Amino acid sequence: MNQNNDCNFCKIANSCPDDLVIYECSDLVAFLDILPIRESHTQIVTKQHYDYFENLPIAISHKIIELGQRIAKAQKELYPVERAGFLFTGGDIAHVHAHVLPLFEKNDITSFRYSHNKQQFFGGAEKASPEQLRNVTAALRAQLEKTG
Repeated sequence: MNQNNDCNFCKIANSCPDDLVIYECSDLVAFLDILPIRESHTQIVTKQHYDYFENLPIAISHKIIELGQRIAKAQKELYPVERAGFLFTGGDIAHVHAHVLPLFEKNDITSFRYSHNKQQFFGGAEKASPEQLRNVTAALRAQLEKTG
C-alpha cells in the first residue's frame, strides 16, 4: 500500500480508533472531523495515499461517492435537514478526502460562511470532546447499518 509517512491523513486513515470510525473498508475510512463545520461533519479518507483528486483511481472515487451518499442519507435521518453537502478537497492536506455534512442553510459550506460566521454546537464549543465524537459516531454508524 502506498503511504506517505509525513502525511497526517495516511496516519489517521490507518490507525483511527475503532470507536471513532463510522465506516471502514480496505480502501477507505470515514470518521468525524474534530474541527467540524457542523455537527456530524464526516471525513472520508483513502487509506492509500493519493495527493490530489485527479490522481485518484476511478474505482475508489466511486466508492467515496457511494459512501458519501449513504452518510448523507444517515445525516438527514438524524438531523432536521432537507439536504447534505458533499465535496472532495485536498487544499489543506495533500491527501484526497471528502467531506459530508448536514446543510442547515443553502450556503453552509461556503468559505465565508464557515470561516467568518461559524455556528457553534456540541454545547457551544467549536471543538467536540471525545465523548461527543463517540456519541455522534455511534448514531451515524447505527443509521448506516439500518440503511444497508
